[in-house]
Amino acid sequence: MPRFSVIVPAYKVQAYLSECLDSVLSQSYPDLELIAVDDCSPDACGVLIDEYAARDTRVRAVHLAENQGLGRARNAGMAEATGDYLVFLDGDDTLTPHALRAIAGRIEETGGPDVLVYDYARAFWNGEVIRNQTAAPLTEEGPAPFRLADRPGLLRVLMVAWNKAYRREFVEEQGLRFPPGYYEDTPWTFPALMAAESLATLDRVCVHYRQRRQGNILGTTSRRHFDIFDQYERVFAYVEQRPELARWRPDLFRRMIDHYIVVFTKRDRLPRRSRAEFLRRAGAHHRRYRVPGTRAPLRARLRHALVRFGLHRTFRALRLASAARRRALKAAVKLARALRTAALRLHYRIQLRLPLRPDRAVFAADDGRGHACDPGALEEAFRTHAPHVRTAWIDGPGHRAAASPGPRRLRPGTAAYWTALARSRYLVSDTALGRRVRKRPGQVFVQTRQGTPLGHQGLDLQERPAAARDTDFEELLRGVDQWDYVLSGNRHSTLTWERVLPGRYTTLEYGSPRNDVLQRATPADVARLRESLGVPEDSVALLYAPAHRDHRRTQPPPLDLERIVRRLGPRFVVLARLPQAAGRLSPGPGGRIVDVGGHPDLPSLCLASDALVTDYSPLMFDYANLDRPIVVHAEDWEAFEAARGAYFDLRAFPPGAVARSEDELIDLFATGHWHGSRSAELRAAFRERFCPYDDGRAAERVVRHVVLGETAGLPAFVPLADRRPVPSAAAALARAPLARVPQPSGPRPVTEGR
Repeated sequence: MPRFSVIVPAYKVQAYLSECLDSVLSQSYPDLELIAVDDCSPDACGVLIDEYAARDTRVRAVHLAENQGLGRARNAGMAEATGDYLVFLDGDDTLTPHALRAIAGRIEETGGPDVLVYDYARAFWNGEVIRNQTAAPLTEEGPAPFRLADRPGLLRVLMVAWNKAYRREFVEEQGLRFPPGYYEDTPWTFPALMAAESLATLDRVCVHYRQRRQGNILGTTSRRHFDIFDQYERVFAYVEQRPELARWRPDLFRRMIDHYIVVFTKRDRLPRRSRAEFLRRAGAHHRRYRVPGTRAPLRARLRHALVRFGLHRTFRALRLASAARRRALKAAVKLARALRTAALRLHYRIQLRLPLRPDRAVFAADDGRGHACDPGALEEAFRTHAPHVRTAWIDGPGHRAAASPGPRRLRPGTAAYWTALARSRYLVSDTALGRRVRKRPGQVFVQTRQGTPLGHQGLDLQERPAAARDTDFEELLRGVDQWDYVLSGNRHSTLTWERVLPGRYTTLEYGSPRNDVLQRATPADVARLRESLGVPEDSVALLYAPAHRDHRRTQPPPLDLERIVRRLGPRFVVLARLPQAAGRLSPGPGGRIVDVGGHPDLPSLCLASDALVTDYSPLMFDYANLDRPIVVHAEDWEAFEAARGAYFDLRAFPPGAVARSEDELIDLFATGHWHGSRSAELRAAFRERFCPYDDGRAAERVVRHVVLGETAGLPAFVPLADRRPVPSAAAALARAPLARVPQPSGPRPVTEGR
């Protein structure tokens, strides 16, 4: 008996079916059966299903003699199911990586609930992925399992069958079946939630709900949308047969009316001549099922009243008036923005003709990096070593934390912003300042870049379309021509920048200012940072920071973090910093996965951790300055190299132990090889090549050279052997032998050069 029966009905989805089935069969939790139901599809769905069944014994093909619709196709799949839990997936949707493992883990944690509700994201045809906006009721905080009365907000989550796992015995006991017609999920989901003795939630995206450009059934104009009335009649009939569920009638009534309004207001659903009839039938249901005393939310009362009385023309007139109001408001806003833009452009031209201010400096960083970056470190150094220069920080909307209290704050697009860019002598940034910014004679532009490059950059991306995307290389070089200085942390960076970003700038090979804090930190700082992140004192904290995958539309975590923390045991905590597109993370067993993706201070995360786990992120070059263990997970190196390109083979010259699979990575930590002598040797060679100048005074050298004009007598570089970076909080624990964790049989982890 498998743990899961995944039921996939298929009808006219031949273009998407393979991706759907692959997303199930490639799950890291293999204890499943896949029941694919060909609903007499006129395309190649049936052939594809048979091909998958021939290749994988977990696939069971079901062919219906005639088209019966989505609901009855699911029923046919349920009749064949033998798993503990039923999971439904439409033939054009996909499971996210490791979804079934996460679902199985949550089921185990909550004692096998009747229904487990998990989250989804809408995957649009243009590649955009947006998580469900009503995910708040899916929080895992509080008692679990629970009943619907304990968390009625679940009724506000999308009422579909495919965002839940159902205990098969519960489904059979309740006699739940899908009815024919459109909106077949309605009389299935409401009864399932109301009848369940135990519910649980999983705050994790487990399904990508495909939003097709065309071809969505519910987006088809048809009288079949009138099926919604039959479906809600089934729901209320179910409640009437069970007096104990009468308490849910007001909530069901409000959801029903809101659902009718959605269908009525969608322009592409109802035939034009049937709209009045639809509203009359909706009004009849309003009068029939309304519970005396039930009041709609204040914002919805007018629409509910129009439905109640079937006022089709009034509803239409109000909608037209509202649309006209929105158009007028939009036009007014557009005009106001155009006038404001013209005024600001004129203001900037005037400011460009006024004298430069030699005592002013402007600093900017890529959105989301906050003040803990090279420009931020230089801003602090300006205030310390050149206090006569007044500093300002461009605080864009994407910044996740404000700058420190020192600099003046500037909002992009304001008059003060353009004044500062036009008249400040010093411009410091790690990104481009924009097409409209002109560098004046006498201004000094310091470009800090964003770390040591591993993957291809600049002009080298011309032959890497996946990584370059929409890069305008002419605009890129126009920006390079404005630079006076480029900062470099090592000879590798210097040679790379001068080749791929050719210009007449001067390279300052002084180290990376943002790494100064790593050399100045104290044990008290480390303890404070760990406490702020909730890391227990006796834990080994692993900072997990994978690189962005240029060749992937979405950015799922390359590692199953929940499985890793389960295998390694309670001594390990993972600080997970994933690409923004990856979405939110579950806290995992015991809350030992801490999502730090929104944390703006990356050096603080480095200091709080005991080791770095990464793949191809340039963070490894900064982290090596701490002389703490680094483990490289290089499972898809070939794909990364093909999409982005690399300046050297990381597997041949790694900063520590290398794992080529998730199991090898677990084995490295379970056996202690992650902090062994060979790992230390590899790290020492890596530091010698890439960290020669990061001794804590890089920002001071830059300010003395650029602002104070001191080209000689700059602070001497401290040799690597003489540096004493602060040890990790768990350094003593790391030297002690770790509890051995039983590992699966298979190849041992690889450390290059062993």
